[in-house]
Amino acid sequence: MTVALIDSGFGLLSTAGWLRHLAPELDLLLLLDPDGAPWGPRTASFVTDRLFSTAQLAVRRGAEAIVIPCNTATVTAIDALRETFEPRVPVIGTVPAVKPAAATGQGIAVWATVRTTSSDYQDRLIADFANGRPVARVACPGLAEAIDHGDMAAAAEAIADAAERTPQNCASVVLGCTHYPLVAPEILQSLPVGTTLYDSAEAVARQTLRRLDRSGDSHSTVGSIDVVLSGRRGNLPTGAHAYPVGRALATAARVPREILISATTRSPMAAPAI
Repeated sequence: MTVALIDSGFGLLSTAGWLRHLAPELDLLLLLDPDGAPWGPRTASFVTDRLFSTAQLAVRRGAEAIVIPCNTATVTAIDALRETFEPRVPVIGTVPAVKPAAATGQGIAVWATVRTTSSDYQDRLIADFANGRPVARVACPGLAEAIDHGDMAAAAEAIADAAERTPQNCASVVLGCTHYPLVAPEILQSLPVGTTLYDSAEAVARQTLRRLDRSGDSHSTVGSIDVVLSGRRGNLPTGAHAYPVGRALATAARVPREILISATTRSPMAAPAI
């Protein structure tokens, strides 16, 4: 069984890592778009066109589920994708983990791309799941791009800027871009001691397995991992090797839990996934 994951860049790595951990027997098709990246500042029509052409390629390659591990892409085109491909091929989107963060009763901040931060989608998400609690919206310009380039110096600058704009009372920080978990340790170092990060990668992986009616229990076999770069067969870009999960996926081996989650970073299974 083949699961396709589509993103412009490295935002798909964490969700792919969780799928590889939970169900290593699955074949994974990782579809990145280096020619069109980053999607964050692109127009809605551009993102939608890239998603549709890539999803069609995935289906031609035998994908039995399509995962969009990208908040910007989910905001932009998840409904249209579902109208086209479901029910034959399930389409799973990504939702920032506002609900479990709100359940703690602590102050909440959502770090996200500029587009997601200003979107009606995020406003609705906060209205639906924040239980009336105030939520600080923190745009992080340049952070996803720095992560895609494996540029730790630029990422550190973007993280420091976002941390400076995050209210001190926000002990729960939601990572509203799927790139950001790749630098979770650096984000935690920039925030007050006791801050908890929330991301949706594990929840999205588990939702994918539910949509495929699979238990998620690991089996003895290990599936393949194929990479497509803007429609061309390839390998994970060199920058992916800057991150433990990227290095693990590049070897097509099982991905151990310890490189996906740390004691100070939560990836709540209760996070909404769509």
